[in-house]
Amino acid sequence: MDIGVEISLYPLDADFIPPIQDFIDRLNGHGDLRIVTNGLSTQVFGPYEKVWAALQAEVRPSFERGNKAVFVMKVIGPYSPG
Repeated sequence: MDIGVEISLYPLDADFIPPIQDFIDRLNGHGDLRIVTNGLSTQVFGPYEKVWAALQAEVRPSFERGNKAVFVMKVIGPYSPG
């Protein structure tokens, strides 16, 4: 089953662009997922298990880098591309 997740990251820091770009770059490293980025959010599409594995792998480093942040996520599923 494929799902889609829309994510917005709000770093609680005046220098907010680098943590957002870092998160997007790490997500783009998951070549088996479709990543779509716009000015408001990033969407991640793919098989349920792979999407959640990627989010689990990439959200944690955002928190571990010492900056407080808020992630807002919306999940749609099952999702049919096309």
